[in-house]
Amino acid sequence: MIAKIGSGKSTTGLIRYLFDTKKAKDHTDPHLVASWDGFAPDPGRADDFEATKKRLVADLDLRVKQARRLGRAPERHVWHCSVRAAPGDRHLTDAEWADIARRVVAATGIAPQGDPDGCRWVAVRHADDHIHIAATKVRGDLRTARHWNDYLTADKELAAIEKEYGLKQVVRGDRTTAQRPTRAETEKARRTGTPQTSRERLRTTVRQLVSIATSPEEFLHLLDGVEGVLVDVQHFPSGDVRGYKVAVEGDTNATGEPVWFSGAKLAPDLSYPKIHERLTAIELGNRRRPDPWHQATAAAERIPHHLDHGDDAAAQAHIAAFGEAIDVLPLLAPSHLRPHLQQAATAFERATRSRIRAQQDQARALRSAIRGLRTTPVTGGGSGLAMFLDIAVLVVIATARWHQTRRHDQQVAAAHQALVHLQAAYQQAAAEPLAALAQRLPPARTIERHIQRVLAILPDHAQQILNDPAWPALAAALTETENAGHDPEQLLQHTARQRTLDDASSTAGTLTWRIQRLAARQATSDRARAAQARTWVTPRPAHSGQTRPSPSQPGPAASTRHR
Repeated sequence: MIAKIGSGKSTTGLIRYLFDTKKAKDHTDPHLVASWDGFAPDPGRADDFEATKKRLVADLDLRVKQARRLGRAPERHVWHCSVRAAPGDRHLTDAEWADIARRVVAATGIAPQGDPDGCRWVAVRHADDHIHIAATKVRGDLRTARHWNDYLTADKELAAIEKEYGLKQVVRGDRTTAQRPTRAETEKARRTGTPQTSRERLRTTVRQLVSIATSPEEFLHLLDGVEGVLVDVQHFPSGDVRGYKVAVEGDTNATGEPVWFSGAKLAPDLSYPKIHERLTAIELGNRRRPDPWHQATAAAERIPHHLDHGDDAAAQAHIAAFGEAIDVLPLLAPSHLRPHLQQAATAFERATRSRIRAQQDQARALRSAIRGLRTTPVTGGGSGLAMFLDIAVLVVIATARWHQTRRHDQQVAAAHQALVHLQAAYQQAAAEPLAALAQRLPPARTIERHIQRVLAILPDHAQQILNDPAWPALAAALTETENAGHDPEQLLQHTARQRTLDDASSTAGTLTWRIQRLAARQATSDRARAAQARTWVTPRPAHSGQTRPSPSQPGPAASTRHR
């Protein structure tokens, strides 16, 4: 069920609309289902419609007129709430709608239960799937009703009603969603043939710039350089930046002026103070790391632990920082992956915000790693991107669970929507690097050793791994790491302890990326160098005056190919 609440100045006008059957086509049988005392006159069931309607308006306005004589009546004294059932809900009776109306006016403060001075109200049903509640906001003691946050309190009561009545449970928000384009904006975009409204285009642009900027100053500098976007930065008298607003070049209003959007109008977390807070919590990462994709993946894979074991403020910060990583991917990925990645970023944007205030400094390592990607576009086989997307899928699943336990319905739906696009992007991104690995399949005896290791170390997932299309790639990865001097059994044990495989869509693929990342992180030991020498130096038969090279003394080939 969904409620819409408004206010007005004319009781007569609202009652006229609610009982009108000529202009409003869905008003088939308007009648009262409930009222403040159960005895209100019902124009829909009276012989003299006009006279009964006037009596009803007079009864509703009685206290308003009394308060007006004392100078205490509110200017907008009419309270109007429509309550609509979800499509597919069962047909509710008049008695059920009456109970719903009483609960709504009690929850919102219009007519609290057991309060003899509650406001006067009526509930009108003129269609099968909804009712309208009309009330005047002056109480019996001539005070104005206290109905602050009435939308939230009504929505909370309707959520309880849905469960009790066995109705569809509607996805609910928490007032942290970005403002949707208005109908006028949507119509303008349609007329001009643009796929997005100016508001949506600017929101995407600003979010992507925030994801790559390392400071508030750099963000404004990057924003000022975007082609086709106008920027106006406001300052305090001291010279400090107060805020910013942006417009699409050529998008003007009726007077020919640009249609400006402040950051807060684009999204709650895109106001300048919010951006300043996030960007000042960034620490530049270790630039000596050989692969920024490994660094970003390692930072992202710790997010599920933070969600499960950290406090809510820190968890919210990591989710917001991960959203920045998703925002930056369309800028770095090959063109064939960008549509899915952009759709994933657009969907996940809603999952990055909630009523929980983020403790931004808790996600410094992740934000630092993300900034390291901006100068590292996807090249070669794209294994770095595939590795990161494998982790990203698991992070989004963990994010959905985290929001679910806190009843953040819209965020859960957004995370599930983003997951579909990320999984599709991963399948495309992983196909080439996994196929390249599979072509380097080791001999049958080596494969058999790997099979026995998988059966012994990962018995719960062994058959799933061995039947996975990515198993040849995993076998090749295990062989390559073994040839590089690493212990495959230790790597498998380590990856099994790192994180559960239950959420992985491809267990063998996930293990492949984990093993490659672990092998790259571990320092090469003397044993590893010896193993590399044995692998790379080809033995030759000993002739007179010649000796076979010692495995412990790697030759030039080993030193040049040492990773």
